Amino acid sequence: MASKQTSKEKKTAADFVLQKVQPGLLGLMDGSVSTLAPIFATAGLTGQPIKAFYVGLAASLGAGISMGLAEALSDDGVVTGRGKPVVRGAITAFATALGGMLHTLPFLIPDLRVALHFAYVVVVFELFAIAFIRYKFMKTPLASTILQVIVGGGIVFGIGIWLGKIGAGS
Repeated sequence: MASKQTSKEKKTAADFVLQKVQPGLLGLMDGSVSTLAPIFATAGLTGQPIKAFYVGLAASLGAGISMGLAEALSDDGVVTGRGKPVVRGAITAFATALGGMLHTLPFLIPDLRVALHFAYVVVVFELFAIAFIRYKFMKTPLASTILQVIVGGGIVFGIGIWLGKIGAGS
């Protein structure tokens, strides 16, 4: 038989989601999606994986700093109960940079075709991981969260590929 949570346990669980999971999820989503277009456009434009890597590194770190500051400065947590701003900002910054770097790392592979295929797999993994986190902690229905995350990420991914092909004259 399932045990009933006390109101204090429910509040602790809700605070964890609000103060830790939500800033992390925000960062993962932003880092994963916002860096797709620049990385894949650069790969298409230059045909050089190392240049895509450096663009991805710059975009990931820049987005991490930006999102971390935005989250830390958004509110002091007193009125909203969102916790300490510096902690939220650090979580968001780290998760944003991580989200961007995961699909950037394959571009250390010197063969562009191999790097792209590996990066595609990583992107799919990232998007499903984000959908699962939303499902588990935000109680969003799994099918709808997968659809939302995949469609959103897919649009940005497609823009990056498209712009890379246009710029390269393909």
